[in-house]
Amino acid sequence: MGVVQTVMQGDAVSRSVALLLLAMSVASWVVILWKGWLLRRAGRDLQRATVVFWQAPDLAAAEQQVARVDARRLLIPLLQAAKTLDLASPQSLAAAGDRSQQLTRVLRDALHGVLNRLQFGQVLLATVGSTAPFVGLLGTVWGIYNALTAIGLEGKFQIEQVSGPVGEALVMTAAGLAVAIPAVLAYNVLGRLVVRIEADLEGFARDLRELLVHEVVA
Repeated sequence: MGVVQTVMQGDAVSRSVALLLLAMSVASWVVILWKGWLLRRAGRDLQRATVVFWQAPDLAAAEQQVARVDARRLLIPLLQAAKTLDLASPQSLAAAGDRSQQLTRVLRDALHGVLNRLQFGQVLLATVGSTAPFVGLLGTVWGIYNALTAIGLEGKFQIEQVSGPVGEALVMTAAGLAVAIPAVLAYNVLGRLVVRIEADLEGFARDLRELLVHEVVA
């Protein structure tokens, strides 16, 4: 309670900075916990779905079997995108070019949609990690300003005049770092997991394109 009381004794600016840091901390931890769970499940589902796909006897059976294990919908959008080529009008630009180019376009668009879902929240973590120390520094500077103002008004220095504002300033500095450090660490760790899943998805998309092109040629 001592820290909370110290912060609440400050003025509106100090309390606003403290509430902003609290909001940033809550938002970043929600993203950290949610994305950690999502990416762990996504990596496991991707491995299972890939194995199931290549063990299927044909594409129709593969799509049905993948749908049962691809709970995060990582491979299903790619399979569905490949099927849209048969629905395109022969006179449209979607049907222009050879089969390989058409598959590259639709698979790339589907892959971007999947990756956008996996990368959701990374911007928030990066923003919190880069700005939280400066928000805490704002509270620090404001606390020191209040201390110096109190000294100027009294015309003499007394420890009671600066102990509260300086203590508040130190709390803000520590709070800014406490909010930023987990966000930065999570951004790096979760970013590596996203990159790993992205590489696996890109590899599957290339293999799927080659498979579908080969089927058309055959």
